[in-house]
Amino acid sequence: MSVLQSVMIILGMFIVTFGVRFVLLARAHKVTMPSYVEQGLKYVPVAVLTAIITPMVLMPSGEMEVSLDNPWLLGAMAAFLVGIFRQQQLLTIVTGVLVFFVARYAL
Repeated sequence: MSVLQSVMIILGMFIVTFGVRFVLLARAHKVTMPSYVEQGLKYVPVAVLTAIITPMVLMPSGEMEVSLDNPWLLGAMAAFLVGIFRQQQLLTIVTGVLVFFVARYAL
């Protein structure tokens, strides 16, 4: 693939992505959503992050690995517990990362 083809592909992806979002956002102030839709939309980020993180945590090598030898799982469990009890985002992230690295290099 030539440089020109790569640039054209990236430019095309930009135009499509920007176009779709611009049209939706330009019309957003004219649309009133029902309250139940707005309540449901609050859970979208959590659902998307869960869908991204779960396979990485439970299947780090491509196969299901639910054991205490899995540093990804240990870090996720530590972050989950800190997040539930302390409800501080930065502390949750730092704890999960620290437990992951300690478990990765200790196991």
